[in-house]
Amino acid sequence: MWRYLAGAAAGVLLMAGGLALWDSFNQQPRFAPAAPLHAAEPTALAEPPAASEKTREEKRFGRYDKDKDGKVSRDEFLASRRKAYAKLDTDGDGRLSFEEWSLKTTDRFSKADADKSATLTAEEFATTRIARKTSRPAPCVPESEG
Repeated sequence: MWRYLAGAAAGVLLMAGGLALWDSFNQQPRFAPAAPLHAAEPTALAEPPAASEKTREEKRFGRYDKDKDGKVSRDEFLASRRKAYAKLDTDGDGRLSFEEWSLKTTDRFSKADADKSATLTAEEFATTRIARKTSRPAPCVPESEG
């Protein structure tokens, strides 16, 4: 029985010692280091890059405001949709049939169906995956050494 008690006591002591050691690594210095007596002239800090005047939403507004009058009219707002609709309306009758609407998907299926079996295997289906654009990482400018 005394072995168990001695083992438990040793375990508690080891854990307490580990916590004390861990805490000593995480402590910040209590006092700032003393400045040298003959400090050199302070160097000017580099100016941060100027922020863009336009926010993302202002840029988006500017793309829609074609006549630059500070207002987006209904026609300006729907212009991109009209262009997309006109691309889909292949016969130009002003109406979309199901075949016109689904043409892009039908073409993608046909290209993926390599063996022309009218069914897609797992390998063929994997080729239909839409490639998404990844966002560019923010440029990281290293700090200049002064």
